[in-house]
Amino acid sequence: MLDIILWMIRRNRIVADVKWLFKKYGFFIVLMVMVVITGNIVLGKRGSEKNTEEVWEPPVIIESMEEAKEEEPIEYFVEEFVEPAEAFPLETSEPVSILTAEEEQNLQDEAMSAAKLCMELYKEVEIAYPGIEYSHIVFFSDQQRKDVVKQLGEQGLVSVSDDMNMENYQKMEDFYSAYISGMDAMVTVFSVQMEGNIGALTFVHRNGKIQSYYVTVGWQEGGIPELKNFGLNDLEEIKLTEKGYFIYTNTVTIAHGNLREYYRVKPLSDECRELTRKYIDGLSFVNYNMLVTNWDASNVEEILMPCMFEDIYWIYTDEPFRTDGGLIPAEIYERVMTTCFPVSVEQVREYCGYHADAGGYEYEMIFARQFPPFGEVVDYKQNEDGTITLYVDGVWPDYNSDYAFTNQIIVKPFSDGTFRYLSNTIEQKELELPQIEK
Repeated sequence: MLDIILWMIRRNRIVADVKWLFKKYGFFIVLMVMVVITGNIVLGKRGSEKNTEEVWEPPVIIESMEEAKEEEPIEYFVEEFVEPAEAFPLETSEPVSILTAEEEQNLQDEAMSAAKLCMELYKEVEIAYPGIEYSHIVFFSDQQRKDVVKQLGEQGLVSVSDDMNMENYQKMEDFYSAYISGMDAMVTVFSVQMEGNIGALTFVHRNGKIQSYYVTVGWQEGGIPELKNFGLNDLEEIKLTEKGYFIYTNTVTIAHGNLREYYRVKPLSDECRELTRKYIDGLSFVNYNMLVTNWDASNVEEILMPCMFEDIYWIYTDEPFRTDGGLIPAEIYERVMTTCFPVSVEQVREYCGYHADAGGYEYEMIFARQFPPFGEVVDYKQNEDGTITLYVDGVWPDYNSDYAFTNQIIVKPFSDGTFRYLSNTIEQKELELPQIEK
């Protein structure tokens, strides 16, 4: 179990990993994982205070938005499974709400009313009660989550969840249009969380000030909704990109939290989402050269790095990599790498740390870097030779960009369900490419 937890800490996809552990081992293991992750982060921070190395940040090429007004400090309400911006407060003073007390009560009532529309979908879920304050759904499937999003959308509400298109997204566009025109406006986004809770996040622009008001609804036995928490955040800025990302910045950034939060507003095709899941999700722009170097079969050795194996193994098997004793058997390592890349066993052994005496490869651990970009397939082309050209945008919300750089990646699917990356080209757009530490 410990090796799984450490593996999660090293990766850049914590949400997906927690989801996997939750399904496999249950709520208490997830709590243990989160404690370990938090401890790792704190220790990492202490270590970084002793280490004076500078942290690289990408220079911005495009002009940034105009500086936002300074706001009052903020108090966060802490509750289990809340969104990152709602946990681990840095400040304790309360922001001054631009909503009236009656409006805040109405938002709470509206969130509860929206949840009641979905009661039938929660009727059979199992609830665990380790403590009255910590009741939770034991298991909530992806399909259940999607059904709730659809149900809310059918009622005309803006609703969304991970890896799903936003329902009634036009209301977000209308809100942003009013905001940039200087008009007062308000919009609520209902977000169905992985564990089944429903979050209602309302964005408010009034008299030149922007805030968000959040409400979280949980569940009791029999599909009975209950108000879990609510609170207020001052916002420093909001932005709706041309491509369709709504990116917002809390005035107070939580410790080790994201610089910015976001929603994908404009829809992405099911085909692009599936291609992203199969070929791109889990690959790193910051830990190895695969995505930030122009390569093909003629120079593929330039991207071979021992640390990349863990991510490639995940994509190849759809399972986390586990190792005993820090040595990876050559048969496993070479099968994965020669399947997924146009390389020979000899090339893999030369560049990936092969130990001939032990008959294996040394396991090289990767520790996640803060605020990494991620790739999403925005278009693709089926080629006559059976290969697929993927057009991938680098999305880097923490640096206010959903078009940081763009890749063209050619892959060749095989009949047994495996595939091979054949080449990559990358072009810098809004941000400079990450610098890979070798």
